[in-house]
Amino acid sequence: MTITEAAAALRSRKVSAVELARDSLRAIHREQPRLNAFITVTEELALEQARRADDELARGIDRGPLHGIPYALKDVYATRGILTTCGSKLFADYIPDYDCAVYERLTGAGAVLLGKTGLHELAYGITSNNPHFGTIRNPRDPKRIPGGSSGGSGAAVAAGMVFFALGSDTGGSIRIPAAYCGCAGIKPTSGRVSRFGVLPLDFSLDHMGPITRTSRDSALVLNAIAGFDARDDTSSKHAVDNYAAFPEDPSLSSFRIGVPQNFFNQRLLPEVSAAFDGALERARSLGATLVPVHVPDPAEINAAGRIILLSEASAVMQRFADRRADFGSDVRALLDQGALLSATDYINAQRLRRVCQREFAQLWRSVDAILTPTAPIGPPLIGQQTISIQGLDEDVRLATTRFVRPINVLGIPGLSVPMTQGSFIGGLQILGKPFAESRVLQIGSALEVVPAP
Repeated sequence: MTITEAAAALRSRKVSAVELARDSLRAIHREQPRLNAFITVTEELALEQARRADDELARGIDRGPLHGIPYALKDVYATRGILTTCGSKLFADYIPDYDCAVYERLTGAGAVLLGKTGLHELAYGITSNNPHFGTIRNPRDPKRIPGGSSGGSGAAVAAGMVFFALGSDTGGSIRIPAAYCGCAGIKPTSGRVSRFGVLPLDFSLDHMGPITRTSRDSALVLNAIAGFDARDDTSSKHAVDNYAAFPEDPSLSSFRIGVPQNFFNQRLLPEVSAAFDGALERARSLGATLVPVHVPDPAEINAAGRIILLSEASAVMQRFADRRADFGSDVRALLDQGALLSATDYINAQRLRRVCQREFAQLWRSVDAILTPTAPIGPPLIGQQTISIQGLDEDVRLATTRFVRPINVLGIPGLSVPMTQGSFIGGLQILGKPFAESRVLQIGSALEVVPAP
């Protein structure tokens, strides 16, 4: 059931918010031992918020389509009186005395919080194999990773525990779990969703957004959480659209869609290449004009992005330098790498970033959106370090982030939706110009192939 369907059922009295919450709680209790998607389950709060939603709806108070809908927050979002760990021993006992902006807005929209989802330690990795809170598993194949860092959010949505879950995305951490778990997930434009009250990984690459079952569900959540927030100095005053206003008709006849002829079509597993070809054929059949494009060197953008992330993450965590034993080995290694980079490296990476942003902006003169695979591979096995692509071994982390990391550096919106080839479920990434989330979500809704739970 989608958010739209659940919202309609609530208003027709076919179901109550309490019943939806109890259904979610049953799913959590059933699936948690198998998947380890949650760190904290807020059962009492969920039932309290659900009862309030039922009472308000009965009295004619309608807060919108999320009113009474169960959801979860990645455990980097501060919530007053609720454990907020960031998947780290550093924050294992941290209970904030304030709420983050996203939780404030979702509470104002009447959504029902079921709990806080697990993640890769400090949101700094793609496996969600957490040394402190345990391994999170992919609901579609528990031998495989759900992606990261928002792995618990992706697993919770894919397993039907909640209707949507919030993630954070610094180098693909919303889009990767969406792709690996067969969900929709959007990284909005930089500054579109407030970062206030989110434990940071990076000063300039962090983005907040939802993982959902469909693109339209993502649009409904984005409607609730987007907008200016004076408490976040990166927040944008750009006007907020109604992101779910696009028509049900899947026609794409008015869209010019760019198909990269470099980088994004290189070193793909055969099933990813076949699924992507199928997505392009679907776009063509729906009337889209497919335009070959040459994208400014994303490998160069990736190099700049890695330097920026390594440097800024090390700066964020510098205050914990005396607690080295409390970091997992992979995260500690990344923080050490960042500490070795020079100020010259960092400044040159930021300069290159601005050049790449200007060059990439020229593409929007000829196309309305760009399609790429979200990842060149499918979800690796838990513990897998390398993967063979066209006869060459590649590091799993670098392969997974290759097509998504540049989008954080550019700051443009990126949506991942499911695409399939036989039994294979991968991710199709739709990119748009800054603040064109409505267009990106409309295209995603037309092209997504929503897999069975």
